Amino acid sequence: MPETQTTGHAIDTPAGNAPDGDTRAADASRANALVIRPLAAAPEIRAMLSEILIEVVANGGSVSFMHPLAPEAAGAFWDGALAAAGRCERIVLGAWDGENLAATVTLLLDSPPNQPHRAEIAKLMTRMSHRGRGIAAALMRAAESLAVQSGRTLLVLDTATEGGASALYERLGFVLAGEIPDYALKPHGGLTGTLIYWKRIGRTAATANHGAR
Repeated sequence: MPETQTTGHAIDTPAGNAPDGDTRAADASRANALVIRPLAAAPEIRAMLSEILIEVVANGGSVSFMHPLAPEAAGAFWDGALAAAGRCERIVLGAWDGENLAATVTLLLDSPPNQPHRAEIAKLMTRMSHRGRGIAAALMRAAESLAVQSGRTLLVLDTATEGGASALYERLGFVLAGEIPDYALKPHGGLTGTLIYWKRIGRTAATANHGAR
């Protein structure tokens, strides 16, 4: 797949009242150019992805793991994820700041037979040193574009009620379906709920927008 140079909103920027166009302009003025591309299995890629996962968990990110996360466990997770990407069951995207892998997101495409129109967003993670620079939203837009290219018309995702990225997702047009309380343990202990989001994309979104006019 071709590389993409792009910028976008930051994962940890508080939601504001500015229109989307104004927000994008503000982000673009402070975001560095990124190269976003799908990642394939390789020892150095596995190592960098593992570093990001361990760092995010240590800083309280709810991404299905507990702190402390052993490097072996992180590596095993990415071994499986990158193998699935090799089978075209998912796309693992990376955002590169020069030689540094700054962030990642996964687009899950391996849906049940009765849901071929749906894809899921998972494992959106940014290094602490690169937050506030527009990387997470850039990854989200790239993932959405790839989902449309794959013929998907619906995206779904979930995020933790406490410390999650709900403000980012809502700015990007995702709709809150509801909350499940006490869904998972936080990395350092204690329960948190999860928020379920969805977004129509591609032709379905265009048809819905046309019908609303």
